[in-house]
Amino acid sequence: MGVEERRQQLIGVALDLFGRRSPDDVSIDEIASAAGISRPLVYHYFPGKLSLYEAALQRASDDLAERFIEPQEGPLGARLLRVMRRYFDFVDEHGPGFSALMRGGPAVGSTRTNALVDGVRQAAYLQIVAHLRVDRPPARLELVVRSWISLAEATALIWLDGRRIPRGELEVQLVHDFAALAAVSAAYDPETATLLRRALAEEPSQGPFSDLAERLIALAT
Repeated sequence: MGVEERRQQLIGVALDLFGRRSPDDVSIDEIASAAGISRPLVYHYFPGKLSLYEAALQRASDDLAERFIEPQEGPLGARLLRVMRRYFDFVDEHGPGFSALMRGGPAVGSTRTNALVDGVRQAAYLQIVAHLRVDRPPARLELVVRSWISLAEATALIWLDGRRIPRGELEVQLVHDFAALAAVSAAYDPETATLLRRALAEEPSQGPFSDLAERLIALAT
């Protein structure tokens, strides 16, 4: 293989192993064996486990950021639900790797690792803001979007610890969480209220947001 081809192969092998077990428990010897090469050859392409780990995280973070890309067509609630389904597809397929990405794994304190996580969050933020069709979101709306992204991360990490709640229910719940956070913010901020009214006006009678309204009405009666 060429140099770059071999590097990409090793990254793919490492990502697969990190996706099934904690990176702390994966050795260079295992990566070399899975790739069908010798341990010294791994070090020829990567200075050490940390550099290979970070390269694998780069690929994982790029993949995760792409899960937030969604055509800006149709009701907002349905779009967010599709995003959450793709997000949990990644979490489901790469549980330990996702945990390592969000929690740091063996690269705790690494500026590079922190930058990768921040990059995923920023990419997600820009995508959600674009769906709200606003160039410069008011401060309260920015808080809503960034808080919701953090909530999605925390929910996924907790879900991985036993998967005690059906995944599909959590995906819908997170869409409801976005609507609830936006509604609370709209109660304090007229600009956010205008944006939320515009989004709700495009929602169908049968959709995630209307489902939340029905559940809240039932709770209050």
